[in-house]
Amino acid sequence: MVRKITVLVPLIVASITLGILGLTFVPEGVKNRSLDFSRGTIVINNHSISTEIAETPAERQRWLTFRTEQLPLNSSLLLVYDKPDLYSLWLLNIQFNLDLIWLDNSGNIVYMKQNAVPCSNTLDAAKCTYKNTIPSKYILAATSGFIKYHKITNDSKIKLISI
Repeated sequence: MVRKITVLVPLIVASITLGILGLTFVPEGVKNRSLDFSRGTIVINNHSISTEIAETPAERQRWLTFRTEQLPLNSSLLLVYDKPDLYSLWLLNIQFNLDLIWLDNSGNIVYMKQNAVPCSNTLDAAKCTYKNTIPSKYILAATSGFIKYHKITNDSKIKLISI
């Protein structure tokens, strides 16, 4: 038993160190690579909003990471999942605060988080991970101030026009 621990502890420490270094020193080609998300339209409180759509696992994983320019207040990114579930977002490598809205199949808001603060480092996971408590199929992400600008409340209905 003691031999396993003497081998595992250095391996675990090395793995964690390598992971932190990898996240800290991401190559410029990865940081500046832009994904061309498909585009669609949603309507919230009679406001038509252009939205980028992340529907594949790779697109959902990449979403807004390393994007330096904030989304305009009349734009958003919609993460589309295959089935309703509890989905969390870890705001690692996000460059600006976000408003996050979780939606069910019908476009009803099940959870909102205004001014979600991104991680300041890789050890901040608990402070910069946001999760719904009611199953949702979609997550709408936008620049902080989006919810207030469009006067979105828990009773607002979001219509997915073209996704």
